[in-house]
Amino acid sequence: MGDTGDTPVLPGIPAQRGPVLFKAACPECRARCELAAGSLRLAIGASRRTTFYSFTCPECGRAVRRPAGERIVELLTGGGVRTLRLHSTV
Repeated sequence: MGDTGDTPVLPGIPAQRGPVLFKAACPECRARCELAAGSLRLAIGASRRTTFYSFTCPECGRAVRRPAGERIVELLTGGGVRTLRLHSTV
């Protein structure tokens, strides 16, 4: 079996052509940036309030934490972002 080239791995999903970049904005300095998967972290909690992604703004250095709905979680995990599953202590 050879390289699939531009053939989709799954029907309806195009083949990857390079590293995945995610667009984000900093609420502090309002910079818009593109971040590689290694620059983001995803935490999945038991509720919508405890599910979020975080990154450090490359412009101002601020730690940014944003809520992550189902679609964001799907995109980030599919793009290789490291994920931490939060467990309840109850």
